[in-house]
Amino acid sequence: MNIPFWWHLTVYCWHLPFCFHFFLRDLRDYPGYGWRQLSWTFLPAAALAVHFMSWVVGARMTPVANASLIANLTPVAMPFFVWLFFQERVNRVEIFGTFLTLTGLILLTGFTFRINPEHFRGNLICFGSMLAFAAYLALGRRNGGRISLWLYMVPLYFFAGLISLITATFWINPLKPYTLSNILYILALAIVPTVGGHTILNYSLKFFRGQVVSVTNLTQPIFATILGYLVFQEKPAPLFYLAAGIMMIGILIVLQGSRLHQVTR
Repeated sequence: MNIPFWWHLTVYCWHLPFCFHFFLRDLRDYPGYGWRQLSWTFLPAAALAVHFMSWVVGARMTPVANASLIANLTPVAMPFFVWLFFQERVNRVEIFGTFLTLTGLILLTGFTFRINPEHFRGNLICFGSMLAFAAYLALGRRNGGRISLWLYMVPLYFFAGLISLITATFWINPLKPYTLSNILYILALAIVPTVGGHTILNYSLKFFRGQVVSVTNLTQPIFATILGYLVFQEKPAPLFYLAAGIMMIGILIVLQGSRLHQVTR
């Protein structure tokens, strides 16, 4: 199966019809929605588009382990962005929990990290992708609480898709016939990680502090390993259980730190 280099940047346009119904529903209950509210989505949309485009490029230029570990460093950058955009400070308990979670992550994936000058450029691009993702989440923390979820997410997805499609035209024409298998992959990407995953992340940011969401998002390797066992019978190494346990303890500490912050305010 020959998948074009930029084919999955069209994913945003495919999933918009799934969300547009909810956008119209919420629009009826928000008569004051206008250009000002729409403008709140411009910057996070650009950050999300940069995140995905740079990830597509960087992940192809470095080993999977390198790309995965760098992408999961979001909790390190998140405190700077939530302070910059939202004036939200990370407390000491959250810092300790983040450190513990990242320790577990390094135990889980860090031993397969490869230091090679040939991968430097790919690692650097993945690092930029991680920063764009952290900025996108922090902006969601600031803007998402101002209006309903779908009035925020649907324009954000639209503008991110538009930026991605325009960028793709410099390499390949993304508006062309695709094979059935490509279409199914695009739909799967649109429905599961985007409409499902990213919408849930932004919904969570309405209720939880930014550091909580970014650290909790690190459970992806744990669930991926569990799914690998259930679907492909890939038995995890013994180190997985230790690393997963450390990560879960760290996440619980971050949650406790967030609760203490709310109590002391």
